[in-house]
Amino acid sequence: MASMTERIEAARVEVDNLKAEIDAIRGKKQDKTMAEVSGAKSLKTIRKPPSQTKLRRTLKGHFGKVYAMHWAGDSQTLVSASQDGKLIIWNGYTTNKLQAIPLRSSWVMTCAFEQTNGQLVACGGLDNLCSIYHLNPQGPQSAPRATRELSAHDGYLSCCRFVDEGHIATSSGDSTCILWDVHTGEAIKTFAEHTGDVMSLAISPTNQDIFVSGSVDATAKIWDIRTGRSVQTHVGHESDINSVSFFPEGNAFGTGSDDSTCRMFDLRCYSEVNKFGHDKILCGITSVAFSKSGRLLFAGYDDFNAYAWDTLGSGNMHCFQLPQAHDNRVSCLGVNDKGDALCTGSWDALLKIWA
Repeated sequence: MASMTERIEAARVEVDNLKAEIDAIRGKKQDKTMAEVSGAKSLKTIRKPPSQTKLRRTLKGHFGKVYAMHWAGDSQTLVSASQDGKLIIWNGYTTNKLQAIPLRSSWVMTCAFEQTNGQLVACGGLDNLCSIYHLNPQGPQSAPRATRELSAHDGYLSCCRFVDEGHIATSSGDSTCILWDVHTGEAIKTFAEHTGDVMSLAISPTNQDIFVSGSVDATAKIWDIRTGRSVQTHVGHESDINSVSFFPEGNAFGTGSDDSTCRMFDLRCYSEVNKFGHDKILCGITSVAFSKSGRLLFAGYDDFNAYAWDTLGSGNMHCFQLPQAHDNRVSCLGVNDKGDALCTGSWDALLKIWA
């Protein structure tokens, strides 16, 4: 009978052979680039600055670095989180502050707006908690207290997103994601297959049982909430993945990484379908978001810039750059539900709305 060491070695060889077979099959299917496929079709001209895409609004009110922002489902209201220890609810059209919520911890890293009714916001950071706030529909008469504080993570809270009005998903520096019941405050499921800090997550726009997470382990995983397990693991990045965003149709997702590239992965072919980067861009990407059609992938960078990449292009050159975006690191960005506005947030304490 073979020894345990021999059996382990045989299993390793078998795994390596299976991986080689999978890579060979993937290689056969990757017979064309995205630019070659799209080049055979007549594509619409992309609206570019300065004549069409312009800076429309500047939101001033934070006194510290802006770390996160998220649009509400009405495409006009948004929430931002800053190192000044405040969550601010804005009307993006009028630039009015609708509500300011003082936080117990100023070390906030993420915020989220509930998309269905827009009455809940959430935030979290180095306090390891996800705090849920119920907004006052009458306005800022009194600062709301956290209606629920979700506690189970052993590390900082890097990202949170509402699945629906009763559930929220969080990612953490403890290498896990957790699905919570907002009403009871209980952790429903823990997703623990990453080997490094989980930096970002995004809920599928077409199937609320699916979400994607990006991690410091340089992988992005697709999770099935019903089983609590990952169903796909996408590799390719050479450094930390800081941000993930689903393609509008839900069949693909984009990532932004410290390796200075954004990438696009397709769930159907289980593979990378495009890579966006340039030799002169050497800094990391903090945030990514798709346009409403999916034609553009917006990305915020450490070098104060924000670029738009054509998802149907070669990926070697950005489509356009937002003119004089910010005076410090672009820490967050997001496209509203209608698709007619892009908001960027920065360490210069400002949020800017482009359309």
